[in-house]
Amino acid sequence: MTYQPPPSPPPQPLRPTPAFIGASWAALAVGVIAFGVGLFNAEMTKSEKGFYAAVLLLGLFGAISLQKSVRDQAEGMAVSALYLALSWGMVGISIVMLVVGLFNSGMELNEKGFYGLAFVLTLYSAVAVQKNVRDMLYKP
Repeated sequence: MTYQPPPSPPPQPLRPTPAFIGASWAALAVGVIAFGVGLFNAEMTKSEKGFYAAVLLLGLFGAISLQKSVRDQAEGMAVSALYLALSWGMVGISIVMLVVGLFNSGMELNEKGFYGLAFVLTLYSAVAVQKNVRDMLYKP
C-alpha cells in the first residue's frame, strides 16, 4: 500500500489590487451612465427606451448570475444545471434582444454601435466587479 497524502484544500484566490477594483467599478459606472445618458437623449418613444433599459438590466442580472454559478462550480460547490442553463440563456437572450432591437431600429449606425459597445462594456465590467467582490470575501 502506498502512502497518499490527504487532499489539500482548494487554493484561495488572491485579493484583487485596489487599482483593478477601481478600474472595474469605473468601467461599470461609465457603461451604465453612458447607456442611460444615451437613452435619455435619444429621440425614441418611451416604450423603446424602456425596452433597451430592460434589456440592459436583464443582461446585467444574467451576467452576474452566470459568473457566480460558474465560480461556484469551479470551487466544487453544487450548482443546479437548470440555474446554470438559465444564466447562460439570460445572457444570450439579452444579447439577441439588443442585436435584434438595434437592427430593426431607425437609428444611425453610429448610435447602434454606441449602444452595443456600452452594453458589452457594462456586462463585462459587471462580471469583473462580481469577481472582485467575491475575491475580497476571502481573508488571506
